Amino acid sequence: MRRAEANNPSVTPDSLSQMLSDFLAGARAAMVVEDGAVVFDLAESKYSVSGEYNKCLLHLWSSERNVVRRVLDAEVKSGTLRLLVQRMGKNRPTKLEFCRDRDRRSPAARQTARVAYSSRLQKALGRNFPGWSVVRFTTSMDLEHSFGPAYLRGLLQQGQRALAVVGVNAQETQATVDGALTCGLLWLDACRLAQQERRLVEGLVVVLPKGTIAVTQQRMAHLHPTAAKWHLYEFDEREDALIAADTAECGNLATRLVCATDEDLACERFAGSIARIRSILPQCDVAVLSPALISFRLRGLEFAQARVAHDPRNFQSGQEIVFGVGAEERVLDERNESQFVDLVQLAAAVRHKDGPKTHPLWRMHPERWLESLVFGNVEALDGRLRTECVYSQVPAFSAADRAMIDVLALTRENRLVVIELKADEDFHLPLQGVDYWSRVAWHQDRGEFRKFGYFPGHELSPQKPLLLLVAPALHVHPATDAILRYLSPEIEWELLGIDERWREGVRVVFRKRPSDFRSQIADRRSA
Repeated sequence: MRRAEANNPSVTPDSLSQMLSDFLAGARAAMVVEDGAVVFDLAESKYSVSGEYNKCLLHLWSSERNVVRRVLDAEVKSGTLRLLVQRMGKNRPTKLEFCRDRDRRSPAARQTARVAYSSRLQKALGRNFPGWSVVRFTTSMDLEHSFGPAYLRGLLQQGQRALAVVGVNAQETQATVDGALTCGLLWLDACRLAQQERRLVEGLVVVLPKGTIAVTQQRMAHLHPTAAKWHLYEFDEREDALIAADTAECGNLATRLVCATDEDLACERFAGSIARIRSILPQCDVAVLSPALISFRLRGLEFAQARVAHDPRNFQSGQEIVFGVGAEERVLDERNESQFVDLVQLAAAVRHKDGPKTHPLWRMHPERWLESLVFGNVEALDGRLRTECVYSQVPAFSAADRAMIDVLALTRENRLVVIELKADEDFHLPLQGVDYWSRVAWHQDRGEFRKFGYFPGHELSPQKPLLLLVAPALHVHPATDAILRYLSPEIEWELLGIDERWREGVRVVFRKRPSDFRSQIADRRSA
């Protein structure tokens, strides 16, 4: 990359925008790294490129931060888009990288870290579990049981007793750390089957890096208390110390629920913007995100937003429309209106049940597409659900992460229903559903749904929420049943397999409930 002083004239707003679009076409969840630190996840962030005073400016923002950088140079190398940028008011340039791979280490570096971690953790376990033998530790790939090399797996043995162990080292991504309990439950199940003739595998030990346990602690609090003995430890690799955590504690759950928005008032405020967009695409959906922000979607694909914007030059506020179908965002004006119309017309031609299945716009955000169908006809999942009491993408914040509940609904008996959707195979479906169920239950116990304007005119039932886990029947991960066996009996869940042709209409083809697994839980414990 050339020196900043050259101010590469080939880097223009148009060329950078095209470079970013081409790079992110195959990496919509890329990480943005500045000076070695991850600053944005483009799966949850936006960017725009503009030119002012002959400068190429890159604007990045999310719910947590907002930055503007002047781009001096750019290149793509080894799967990374590298930018030389300048902070506002600073003379010294810095590096900004867009990385397709969330784990930027080389395969050799990953393996070295995992081997070193295995040795250190086994020694720490030996000190913390006196009288137990540390055996059979491995990080080898096991596709049959869905085990990846990021998870260290092994056993602690004492006579006829055993504990399954899963550990994750501090150099893995947070997403990998948060997936450890799913791997742990599957490893526990596999160990019980393999050891059933020799010893009793009493429980599971999960070891995570120090300061990363919040999500897992919350999930473990909602596991079946008698199905196994549950142990959670933080591992301080610098001190080689294991610190026990309370698995009965839910940790820091959500303490804030966003107020429900008056949708009629918001639509009235943005009536002009709605009319403008619907003059181009009459069949688009309008989703109210906040009093100052609405979203325009086509079968779950967001292609534009209208929002209240403030002009820093005169401190006046007005409305603006921004458009784009990925992380990129452009303000709609006379210069790019033809591009916007072309985008909308292309989306309309592609984004329907008979559209070209290989086209990127047809394949983008399948879960949002499924969500839009469920939101429009929630009775197709369960006849007990009220059609007039449905919310989508409800913010559910915790101290550990921020997430959106796919669909929150109500039965005819006014019982809350949490609906978690997956359009593709994902063995994290059960525990992600538990995440959202626990947040909803927490707010329900404090009467916050009524306080913040949800389900007006309905007195909510004191019953715990019902959890519906929904996925296409042939895309329900084979490991799902094994994980569901270990959920707490306080969570009333149902697994719904829907017809693979769900784009033509949602239809349930099978349904599973906890009663289908009660005998299997007892068998696993006594195995």
